[in-house]
Amino acid sequence: MATAARPKARTVKESAFLWEGRNKDGKNVRGEIRAASETVVQTTLRRQGISNAKIKKVRFKSGGKITEKDIALFTRQLATMMRSGVPLLQAFDIVGRGHANPAVGKLLLDIKSDVETGSSLSQAFRKYPLQFDILYCNLVSAGEQAGILDSLLERLATYKEKILAIKSKIKSAMFYPIAVLVVAFIITAVIMLFVIPAFKDVFKSFGADLPVPTLIVIAISDFFVSYWWAIFAIIGGGFYAFLESWRRSEKMQIVMDRLLLRLPIFGEIIRKSVIARWTRTLATMFAAGVPLVESLESVGGAAGNYVYKLATRQIQSEVSSGTNLTSAMENVNIFPNMVTQMVSIGEESGALDSMLSKVADFFEQEVDDSVDAMTSLMEPLIMVVLGTLIGGMVVAMYLPIFKIGAVVG
Repeated sequence: MATAARPKARTVKESAFLWEGRNKDGKNVRGEIRAASETVVQTTLRRQGISNAKIKKVRFKSGGKITEKDIALFTRQLATMMRSGVPLLQAFDIVGRGHANPAVGKLLLDIKSDVETGSSLSQAFRKYPLQFDILYCNLVSAGEQAGILDSLLERLATYKEKILAIKSKIKSAMFYPIAVLVVAFIITAVIMLFVIPAFKDVFKSFGADLPVPTLIVIAISDFFVSYWWAIFAIIGGGFYAFLESWRRSEKMQIVMDRLLLRLPIFGEIIRKSVIARWTRTLATMFAAGVPLVESLESVGGAAGNYVYKLATRQIQSEVSSGTNLTSAMENVNIFPNMVTQMVSIGEESGALDSMLSKVADFFEQEVDDSVDAMTSLMEPLIMVVLGTLIGGMVVAMYLPIFKIGAVVG
């Protein structure tokens, strides 16, 4: 006989409430409680002997994207407060309520609520994989198990800050030439759409043959005026489609990761930044007491490049079968000799985490120096390109005027 299916139990959504009232001794007390409704809060407070309670629901502003910078700042604040002896839940409360981004504040108070109900901190973080990756959660878990959560958070905050700094450098290196190209395109479009047609009308009154450079520029301008909507649509649509494909397609990401490493000038900077992140991540994991094979599992993804992710899998496989880290790194043939030599010294001396940190420091400085040098070299190069492009158009439009001036003279 068929039985009727039981309806699924609905999960009751809880909200945060601030309350203020008098306890049994007549003293003013206040606090915060999470409950399904204000009625539930009143009932709970009456059971606790709280009278004349004023209750206010905590409302969070919507919006606000949670960035890596927000997570790094929160980690540093939490580490500092725990170092100062502030209890964990109170630290979450202080940081959550004082954060400028409402979305971060809500996230932290939700995590605090999970910890209050008996969840460990690492388990609470694992509920939010978009904000706290596997590496972050593993390090927090290691800190909880070893009883050194404050020092692990300190190390994690430093790691996050270093990774953010190197990402910022790479973004600034890529942004500068892209910004200049965009400005150059806008200036060229304005000249083609508005300036050259005005010159064309003036030249019609001359009734003389125009020089070839002038005719070419006018022909390009005519095409621009007729099909400007198609040009902007193709460029804008193509750029958007490229970025979406890069973000969503794994095959595209693999192709771009390989291509970026082969780019002239930029490729070397990207390679150095990837090595810096790879060594920094491994140093942080190993120093936290995470076994080497387990550490390598997180390192590949944190490096941010598919070539190094594949290589890390091979290194992990060889290390798990008994090969030392130096030999495994030499076998994949993507690390400079200096890196493998430093790792070898670290393995022999038993100070692998320290040596990896020094390698990371060295390559982070190399990225800084390379970006500064590239920016200095690109400035005159970009000026030459812009001068040739815009100056060439101006000269082409003034050639007929110079020609008439020479005839009149």
